[in-house]
Amino acid sequence: MGSYIPSTRQERQEMLSAIGMSSTDELYAAVPESVRLKELNIPEGCTELEVREKITGMAGKNKVFSSIFRGAGAYNHYIPSIVKTVTSKEEFVTAYTPYQAEISQGVLQSIFEYQTEMCQLTGMDVSNASVYDGAVAAAEAVFMCQERKKQGVIVSGAVDPKVLAVIKTYCASRSVEVKVLPVADYATDIEALKSALDKTSACVYVQSPNYYGVIEDMEAVVAAAHEAGAKVIMGVNPIALGLLKTPGEYGVDIAVGEGQPLGMPLGFGGPYLGFMTATSAMVRKLPGRIVGETKDANGKRCYVLTLQAREQHIRREKASSNICSNEALCAMTAAVYLAAMGPKGIRQAAVSSAAHAHYLASELCKIPGFQLVTDKPFFHEFVTTTPIPAKILEEDLAAEGILGGLPVEDGILWCCTELCTKEKIDKLIQVIKAVCQEVA
Repeated sequence: MGSYIPSTRQERQEMLSAIGMSSTDELYAAVPESVRLKELNIPEGCTELEVREKITGMAGKNKVFSSIFRGAGAYNHYIPSIVKTVTSKEEFVTAYTPYQAEISQGVLQSIFEYQTEMCQLTGMDVSNASVYDGAVAAAEAVFMCQERKKQGVIVSGAVDPKVLAVIKTYCASRSVEVKVLPVADYATDIEALKSALDKTSACVYVQSPNYYGVIEDMEAVVAAAHEAGAKVIMGVNPIALGLLKTPGEYGVDIAVGEGQPLGMPLGFGGPYLGFMTATSAMVRKLPGRIVGETKDANGKRCYVLTLQAREQHIRREKASSNICSNEALCAMTAAVYLAAMGPKGIRQAAVSSAAHAHYLASELCKIPGFQLVTDKPFFHEFVTTTPIPAKILEEDLAAEGILGGLPVEDGILWCCTELCTKEKIDKLIQVIKAVCQEVA
């Protein structure tokens, strides 16, 4: 990656001389002496072998699970080797987007490719260059729908609690009321939605598959909301779109979600990727950056940043969002993953995940005390009751190298991906049966 400080000592001295300074100390003369750091007390460097020994020892403290049956917003999918090979190239590794963007044509092209692929995946017209994570994407989408006489926000109670918390935080800062719909049989209560809608309703946010894994009745949601003049925001799992109907097919106005399943490892919660796609009618309200394709003075294809309705470019009081960057490297990771997988690969991952989840559900329900809490259709997550205290089951599974489902109020939320093979599921069932016998 080169030197941490890109300029040489001579170049730094030339810059100081150009502004009439003789030293760095003189440059920072306005900074109080008491807060200036004179020197760094850094110990002597270690050899490569010593560093490797120390880092390996630290890494050995981590609990690495051979099987993962937990989702709830972050999913353990297979990532083709080509993804890391491409995105770890030195010219692509950046934590930020360039300020003089048009100079960085390669970065702009990677974002343009990402936007194109996200539109193809969701069936929507336009995508932005990404935002920080899925929860932020949902909250930003809510404010895309705000109008002078339409401020009301309606959110299904079956969405991810973390996403709901972020939406509430956003809305609290602007004194916007958030109506949370009751859950009926682990899904959005459609009748409650119809009752909550009125002429002041700006939008409805529903996640499908929802937090409990249930596939929502989006036709009914869209019909009810649009009849009342409200916009529909749909939260989606991008892998599920390889099998289920797209937001575009449902006729929603905005589709958002967490892009982590698109080639990003679990990574202790980040960095992740919030994706936002919308209909062409909503394009001018999309926050953050949008990369467009055009031609340069020589008639060659090139890329530019366009439609930046953000606080750095317009008057602050007129800005629709304070998002002024994007997850550039994560967006490129998603683009490379989607290109590597292709439509057939995404569908295969979705079909395998669903098949494994339904096999796990059928095997679990053969054990006394484990039952599905609802018979509604699900993709690759579902909730079961449990005859064993969730904490005991979690600890016993962990001892066998298995990360079990997430304990929730009424039982356990299980998840399968294409990595949860039949052999891994059978071992999980075997361990659970042994635990049940011990507890009994």
